[in-house]
Amino acid sequence: MEASWAYTRRLAQRSEQIGFDLTLVAELNLNDIKGMDAPSLDAWSTTAALAAVTERLEIMTAVRPTFHAPGLLAKQAANIDRISGGRLALNVVSSWWATEARKYGVQFDQHDDRYARTSEWLDVVDGMWKEPRFSYAGKYYQVDDAILEPKPARRPRPTIYAGGESPAAKALIAQKCDAWLTHGDPPETIGAKVADMRERREKLGLAPMRFGAVGYVVVRSTEAEVRAELERITDVKQSARGYANYQDWISNTQLEQRVSLEDYSVSNRGLKSGLVGTPEQVAERILEFERAGLDLLLLQFSPQLEEMERFAEAVIPLVNGARTETRSAA
Repeated sequence: MEASWAYTRRLAQRSEQIGFDLTLVAELNLNDIKGMDAPSLDAWSTTAALAAVTERLEIMTAVRPTFHAPGLLAKQAANIDRISGGRLALNVVSSWWATEARKYGVQFDQHDDRYARTSEWLDVVDGMWKEPRFSYAGKYYQVDDAILEPKPARRPRPTIYAGGESPAAKALIAQKCDAWLTHGDPPETIGAKVADMRERREKLGLAPMRFGAVGYVVVRSTEAEVRAELERITDVKQSARGYANYQDWISNTQLEQRVSLEDYSVSNRGLKSGLVGTPEQVAERILEFERAGLDLLLLQFSPQLEEMERFAEAVIPLVNGARTETRSAA
């Protein structure tokens, strides 16, 4: 899949036509999977362009606090949200890739320090979005009588998503974000995580959160076709150009479970979600995730355009039909 504006625009416009609700724009200045020499688009200029050429799609853009001063990002995001008519969301990511940060001359903190910085960063962004004038004096950030106009169109603010499995991450997200994202896992594992985050949120006396997870999708008519596609996807050797980046990621994250190189080949443990099989099997798995408490599945496909078309035609009608039957029965 080419890293180009033309292809990205085509994906976004087509996805909202065939039934998808949201797209995630990842933020990496280097390509962690295909190798650092491979092309990688800038996230925020791409987001602004997508805001202008789509109509319905929620655009969730990753943002790493160490790469963006909070006041400037709040201004930029508010403007893009206006362009989109209130369809921007943030996926706040506490950076993991030390090599990329060094190459781009960006500060790279240790794990819990990154979350401390993120906490202040969120305070500034939220304050800039909501207050007529905003001042802040913290360890990492200071702003003095700042004015941000116009405010975002979305109320009370653009949705702030964040993911993380460490105690520091969960505590921060429960307190200051609107939605929690997690890596791929089976529905029963996801359900337990959702219950934990709901309990954290309730103890803080805050409004309910939304919950999302990653899933890599392989839809085929037969088991033999499914196996063949899985072999193609996971054929990653330790000499692959992304292997050093995989090691960097492992050393700078605190995950609840070990991630194999095969898992990393599709990023974020996507295959562990089990969205693999016939259309009927994949549709039932999606409904299991819904029953486990998920509001959102961030689906991965390769090649993206062809496979999302297949999914929209074969799986989405089955999921919608099952929901209609459930409501009718109730």
